[in-house]
Amino acid sequence: CSCGKRFIDEVFAHMYVIMVDEGDLLRTDPLIAVGSPLVHPGYAMDRPPFLPQKSLTLLAPSATKKTAERLMEEVPELRGVIKKENFIPGLTGTKTDSVPRIYDLLAGCDVRADIFPVRTGPLVMYKQQSRIHIEFPRGGYPKIRAVEQHVGNPPVGNFVDACSGVGTLGLAAACLGVPHVILNDAWYASAFWSAFNLEVNREYLRVNRVRIFEQEEDMHTHPVIQEPIKIAETEGEQIIEVYQGDFRRLHHVLSLPTPPVTVFDLFEKRETPALHQMLEEWQKNVGGAVFIP
Repeated sequence: CSCGKRFIDEVFAHMYVIMVDEGDLLRTDPLIAVGSPLVHPGYAMDRPPFLPQKSLTLLAPSATKKTAERLMEEVPELRGVIKKENFIPGLTGTKTDSVPRIYDLLAGCDVRADIFPVRTGPLVMYKQQSRIHIEFPRGGYPKIRAVEQHVGNPPVGNFVDACSGVGTLGLAAACLGVPHVILNDAWYASAFWSAFNLEVNREYLRVNRVRIFEQEEDMHTHPVIQEPIKIAETEGEQIIEVYQGDFRRLHHVLSLPTPPVTVFDLFEKRETPALHQMLEEWQKNVGGAVFIP
């Protein structure tokens, strides 16, 4: 096309030919065997996209490092190739007594972004996809709409994103004008990218400065922790804090004049006795309204 973009099926056909030539796929394999496409930046789409250069992260279950390097050389739309395994990367449960597994980056870059519409503008959330589970934006953006509903207008005084991931819901609340926002996650990659995304979206906030206290390479030495430590904070009219730690112990460091609205965006949302007990403990120690998007 004159715009310089190729349709995603053509890009996949190109990768398919290379992977067959390298012996990673058979000629009888379907096209989807190439892997799972993650567009950069990601947003809710109503039709398959045409791809510019460096706009596709590929989760490839069959690719070798050699093949991934060739793909990066010959397929201009590729941003990175990640080895997809039969598990979900990052912290997917509420237990913090083990270190989560992560995918391997075979070639290129594993950092990509998603875009979420908030009333104040597009919220841009970066993540290191080999270490964070996939959550591609959905049509209607139901989680963002749930945050808008619970924040209200004028906004509530305090908001806690207890299992923040890379910070999407907590930063959405901050962009909606909540004066005091807390983001927390026990997994180091999530807490780091929450802090990074706070800086990325700073223009929407009433802050003078973002102070980040720990860098990714240092946080890697304590990948999952229980007692919360502060990773980042803002200076200015709006107070936004990022912690790494077990949300069950977050009340030890919270200093809020009034009970907050708290969102628990858990990976596993099934109604279980353990979930009810967790919410009851939060209500006992922190109080305020709680919702699961």
